[in-house]
Amino acid sequence: MADEARIQQNKSPVAEEALGSQYVVIGEPERKAERTNIIVMKFGGTSVADATCIRRVANKIVDARKKGHPVVVVVSARGDTTDDLIKMAHEISDNPPAREMDMLLSTGERISAALVVMAIHELGYKAVSLTGSQAGIVTDTEHTKAKILDIKPHRIRQALDEDQIVLVAGFQGVSTDQNVTTLGRGGSDTTAVALAAALGAEACVIFTDVDGVYTADPRVVPEARKLDFVSSDEVLELTASGAKVMMLRSIEVARRFDVPLWVRSSFTDAPGTLIGQEEKSMEHAIISGVTYALDDAKVTIHDLPDRIGEAARVFTALAKANVNVDVIIQNVSAQGKADISFTAPEGDLPKITTVLTGLKDELQFASFDLDKEVAKVTLVGAGMKTYPGIAAKMFEVLAENGINLEMISTSSIKISCVIREQHAETAIRALHAAFKLHDDMATREEILS
Repeated sequence: MADEARIQQNKSPVAEEALGSQYVVIGEPERKAERTNIIVMKFGGTSVADATCIRRVANKIVDARKKGHPVVVVVSARGDTTDDLIKMAHEISDNPPAREMDMLLSTGERISAALVVMAIHELGYKAVSLTGSQAGIVTDTEHTKAKILDIKPHRIRQALDEDQIVLVAGFQGVSTDQNVTTLGRGGSDTTAVALAAALGAEACVIFTDVDGVYTADPRVVPEARKLDFVSSDEVLELTASGAKVMMLRSIEVARRFDVPLWVRSSFTDAPGTLIGQEEKSMEHAIISGVTYALDDAKVTIHDLPDRIGEAARVFTALAKANVNVDVIIQNVSAQGKADISFTAPEGDLPKITTVLTGLKDELQFASFDLDKEVAKVTLVGAGMKTYPGIAAKMFEVLAENGINLEMISTSSIKISCVIREQHAETAIRALHAAFKLHDDMATREEILS
């Protein structure tokens, strides 16, 4: 198969040993000399949830070290620790200061790192835990959702030179004004990928409670198939469209710096999914996956004067309020006025309400409404760039299942449809079956028939 050809072409015996996997990617030839044999491993909250899990993680780490690799490990907070800390904060204050929330929330990952180091010491190996700031992770000053500006891994390199395994508390760093910051939900993924880029790591392996990337959520579609390989562009679209694979920013960093990236299970030794650069010469599957998002809302502005620059003023104001807008449509102007609809995260509705209320008199539109009862269903596949008929088949399948399309958005590798929330799971199952995503041997003729 094409996936196997791509993976085997990039196989590295060194990292193959450390990962315990039959496949590994080490990147483009010109990058090989730049890379070290460092392995970066990241373990999520379920992977370190209790003492048994922590001992299992410690053994995986030591196994990699035994095979000759310097190892850097990023850990998340244990289980529901972050949620518990947030609850504690709101028991004290309805509106806790963002700086103090970062001080509080950063403790969860530090606990995990220290406990894993203790478990590694019990196995007879040297290890040290570092906070984000000690690891040299420098961020901007935006508390609770900071972005990494730079990594200065001097202490990490020093510890590796001293033959220590390095545990880094994920999800956090130090700002340019010397305050503790956190990176937002899922930020430990970004920590791991960014460290792998900064260290020139041979591989970054994200260990989680699933054994790879699937063609759909297996809890909704039992026939969903695990993918051996998926391109970073496809994973970006899948993640942005609702798939809970990894934090979106971590995929962006991996793609930008060509970080060899795997998703594997903490609880088994099964091979995971390789996320990498698409080979231009490779025959790619038409569709790699189908996903849905339930956390978006649809906003409609009614009777906006159809004048040059009015839409720009609306979306500039939303951007200044840090609202991330996705699908946008505008209807045909009638009597000099038009309606504009767009989707945005449901959590941003208070900010959207504030912005649009402030613009209503200035822009002289009639009203706006907010609709939370929507879902966005998305087909993703690099192969659809060269095969017509994908959209037509998608719309046909949804129509056959009595599902109305409210908004449509396309790119070269995705088609998204906004539908009623109540139809989301039906749509996913129907599309997965119609495009034969359960069968990696299905021909293009069979898929598009």
